[in-house]
Amino acid sequence: MAKIKRIITTLLRLLVLCAALSATIVMVTSRDSAEVLNLSFDAKYTNARAFVYFAITNAIASGYSFIALFLSFSTPLWHLVFLLDVFMTLLLTSSISAALAIADVGKKGNSHAGWLPVCGQVPEFCDHVTGALIAGFSAAVLYLVLLLFSIHAVLNPKP
Repeated sequence: MAKIKRIITTLLRLLVLCAALSATIVMVTSRDSAEVLNLSFDAKYTNARAFVYFAITNAIASGYSFIALFLSFSTPLWHLVFLLDVFMTLLLTSSISAALAIADVGKKGNSHAGWLPVCGQVPEFCDHVTGALIAGFSAAVLYLVLLLFSIHAVLNPKP
């Protein structure tokens, strides 16, 4: 049974690593430019602080997941890993929420605030952001599953 727990945990961490790393890469490479009324502008992820937060959070989650792959289950650090799993789940959830809010404004605009939608002018940028958000949401859900599995493993430590 202990071997099955290790395999499942390792598989989940690998999936989280892939999802968070792909979300980071796709968000960082999102860029498009457009010309509106003879004015040229660039759309890139650094224009919105929520997208920067999203990219940094997914990069941190990728690095942490990579390091956690090499930690042994029998070390006293495993309880610290459990606490860091809780922290990563919360961090990823908050970053996806912030990025989704900004993406929604970019796609639909906000008529009450006078913000126009920009996805009609920079569709390549919006497609990249959508892909990054899907990968980031996958990473957050996988971390939640990993957290639930870790809770089960901590509360039921039978080998």
